[in-house]
Amino acid sequence: MTEQQNNGAAAEDNAPQFSLQRIYVRDLSFEAPKSPQIFRQQWEPSVSLDLNTRQKGLEGDFHEVVLTLSVTVKNGDEVAFIAEVQQAGIFLISGLDATSMSHTLGAFCPNILFPYARETLDSLVTRGSFPALMLSPVNFDALYAQEMQRMQEAGELPTVQ
Repeated sequence: MTEQQNNGAAAEDNAPQFSLQRIYVRDLSFEAPKSPQIFRQQWEPSVSLDLNTRQKGLEGDFHEVVLTLSVTVKNGDEVAFIAEVQQAGIFLISGLDATSMSHTLGAFCPNILFPYARETLDSLVTRGSFPALMLSPVNFDALYAQEMQRMQEAGELPTVQ
């Protein structure tokens, strides 16, 4: 009976674990190079969004994932503002095979961080006295799949740090 209990405990130790430990802003910047003149012009913005993720292994089963959102908004040909946020999280992840770990760090964790980054970016922009910047949701699973396809075609192998 004791052997069965020990085997059950060992199986639980190997069970996949996922836990969010902390979400924080790692870096934040805002620049409005044409202010105050930009506020006196007709507002017809064009928005360019770049997003990037990176992950780093910490001690043990802890991982830091950083989602970077960079937005450049132009009014005509002039840059109205540039805003960037690096939203980060520390995650405890264990018991996953390499493929599942790669997907978790590359898609699942950024999906958790995105609403925080979007809200931080919107708040930053409105504090700069510009209209709210409501970014559409992002499908990180689709972006991850595209990146894996690109890496496969290029003969690169994904790495988990």
